[in-house]
Amino acid sequence: MNKARMILRYRPADRANHWLTAITFILVGLSGLALFHPSMFFLTNLFGGGPWTRILHPFIGLVMVVSFAGLALRFWRDNLMHAKDWRWLQQWRDVVGNREDSLPEADRYNAGQKMLFWVMIACLVTLLVSGFIIWQPYFTPAVGINVVRLAAVLHALAAFGLILGIIVHIYAAIWVKGSVGAMTRGYVTQAWARKHHLAWYRRVTGDNAVK
Repeated sequence: MNKARMILRYRPADRANHWLTAITFILVGLSGLALFHPSMFFLTNLFGGGPWTRILHPFIGLVMVVSFAGLALRFWRDNLMHAKDWRWLQQWRDVVGNREDSLPEADRYNAGQKMLFWVMIACLVTLLVSGFIIWQPYFTPAVGINVVRLAAVLHALAAFGLILGIIVHIYAAIWVKGSVGAMTRGYVTQAWARKHHLAWYRRVTGDNAVK
């Protein structure tokens, strides 16, 4: 890899943080599905059986939330929505048709990535709060049964939303060739940056002449 022709997109700490979040998401997702419905109870075998799955699930979830919080603190400014981002969303037909030249210039993240970022934060906050409420035997006795029931429903809905969001995230990363490499090696080509994130390319390279 000729780094003279590459741009650093993610530092080693960013990548380690991302993969820790990804690994804990897989573990908490599998353990959560195992506890969600009897048809998926066989997944508890991955965690040493039902009791261990129930014990480990909330603790792994806490690690995931803390890990994602590290990513959020790093990148929240890059995910703030601006006027051009709303125009980007309005041109969704160009997005689906892969006509990026017709779209407003994307900064470090495009509007779709930004929206997904905030949806994931909302889901994780909901999971965290509702998870504490339904966490037996520590916190559940302190609230009423109706609160517990509502928290259980919200927990399931937020988990469903988060899983859908991650599926979209993975699909988009595979769809846009070079995205996975950015999170494994840290670098992207200048051509990739110009094509997919032109405003970010201008900012990090100072090359304002390219169009």
